Amino acid sequence: MSGLRIPLDGPDGSGTTHAFGLLAPNPSPMTLDGTNTWVIGRGEEMLVVDPGPDDESHLQRVAAHLHGRRVTTILLTHGHHDHSGGAGRFAELVGAPVRALDPGHRLGDEGLAEGDVLTVDGLELHVVGTPGHSFDSLCFWLPEDRAMLTGDTVLGRGTTVIAPDGDLADYLRSLDRLRARAEQVGAEALLPGHGPVLPDPIGALDGYIAHRRRRLDQIRDARGRGAKTPGQIVEIVYADVDRSLWPAAEMSVRAQLAYLDG
Repeated sequence: MSGLRIPLDGPDGSGTTHAFGLLAPNPSPMTLDGTNTWVIGRGEEMLVVDPGPDDESHLQRVAAHLHGRRVTTILLTHGHHDHSGGAGRFAELVGAPVRALDPGHRLGDEGLAEGDVLTVDGLELHVVGTPGHSFDSLCFWLPEDRAMLTGDTVLGRGTTVIAPDGDLADYLRSLDRLRARAEQVGAEALLPGHGPVLPDPIGALDGYIAHRRRRLDQIRDARGRGAKTPGQIVEIVYADVDRSLWPAAEMSVRAQLAYLDG
């Protein structure tokens, strides 16, 4: 069982029996409450997923939370700065390597790839390749807690933007794959890179998949009504969305147009 923790005051301190969330102080329309750093383990050895931005106070807080326990490895769900910017400094603080799919974000000799399994004190963490939000996006399955760490592939609320280094076709395949795996293994929680823990993985993934299909239909309709540019499509499809989010919406529209015209 996951031993799910959902605190009343937000994402900080959330998680499962063996995964503890620490919220970075970088809230924004794109990062929601901020980046969730996950500390994973049950003994004297720990894993840390996504140290977050290069914010000394946050990195020191994560290090203090360890209470002297040793970090064997720092893992990145992907290389975007709000997840990886503090990795180098955190590696200095705790003396651990940084492993990532993208060689440009590694510190040490080892990377990460689909099927890798990391173990600390007998606790396993399985690497799941989920490209789409970015080319290097990974998720991590914590079987003992029946929990999946999803980075930016699935957020605690709202939807994921397909970044310029991502691909919508890959993303849709990743969502379908996560949905199938969640059902197969009986997942009980999604631990996202931003926002609160999701205690209904199947429902969350079904919602994400349906939303993407609905947006594609809306874009087809907008084009049928004469919209030609991404900006014009945003004005129609995202008319009810705060204008401060329209640049991110346009990024998603460009990804969706590439998918439809590919």
